[in-house]
Amino acid sequence: MTTLTRGPEARPLPAPTPAPRRRGRWVTIALFLLPALVLFLALVVAPILVALYASVFRWNGFGGLPTNFIGLDNFTRLFSTEIFAQDLWHLLVLVVLSIVIQLPFSLAIAMLLNQRIRGRAVYRVVFFAPYVLSEVITGVLFSLILSPDSGLANRILSVVGLESEFLADPATVMPSLFLVMTWKYFGFHMMIYLAGRQNIPNELVEAAQIDGATSWKTFRHITLPLLGPTIRISIFLSVIYTIQLFDLVWILTQGGPSHSSETMAVTMMDWGFKRSQVGYASAISVVMFALSLVFALIYQRFVMRRDLAGATTTMGDRR
Repeated sequence: MTTLTRGPEARPLPAPTPAPRRRGRWVTIALFLLPALVLFLALVVAPILVALYASVFRWNGFGGLPTNFIGLDNFTRLFSTEIFAQDLWHLLVLVVLSIVIQLPFSLAIAMLLNQRIRGRAVYRVVFFAPYVLSEVITGVLFSLILSPDSGLANRILSVVGLESEFLADPATVMPSLFLVMTWKYFGFHMMIYLAGRQNIPNELVEAAQIDGATSWKTFRHITLPLLGPTIRISIFLSVIYTIQLFDLVWILTQGGPSHSSETMAVTMMDWGFKRSQVGYASAISVVMFALSLVFALIYQRFVMRRDLAGATTTMGDRR
């Protein structure tokens, strides 16, 4: 046994792990990782490679593998269409509305339900319940509520003479769609903020209150900065979801009227499955993937850099 001779008392050093034991440990780790790795390659990597391959061909999805190679023509065609420009504009509008309205609303509800009010557990369940519903159920439900002819919304608004076409009018379809998105997802972000708030030590808030800070100053200078990592994660998830938005739009409007609510995923579905232009639809999917990847890399590099560095340091210390 090797000993450490420095200091008044010699301490034994741990014996090095034998090579066969290290190899056995790596074999065990590999066996545990193998099923997840196979699923990841089959369900994530393979579809990405297939989409990249199909995007450079003119292909209708039938008759075996594509053979009519056209290079980057699908991408050139995509970037030159007005519909793609509208899709990007709709994406920007929904992202801005989510960051400016939906997420602050979720934060306000989370701070309210963090207070000691009667029945707050019931309120939390009620506000989180819409997120549990599937997008298809939510879309069908609001298709009935926002129907311009016999919908519940127009029946209520008719009392004060404020009927609206909602999903049938290009001027109101995007606000209506955002309203449904907010109803569906604000509970998810509310729970994220609520969990982040409960991780803040109450001693900090109590100390600020003892020093005479008002509730607003306590929130602004203590709660909000400490919620920074949670808010950044919430924004990240919201943007990624908006880039891939499909289910709600397809059930509510199918991109109409006149492409006024269409997203890139809806455009991909339309061209790929309705018009049998799988090569062109694959190019759209590649652009969606590239947007998500570029945003994720830039956001993590410049916005979440401190959060990820802290997590890495903590994990390293635990090892």
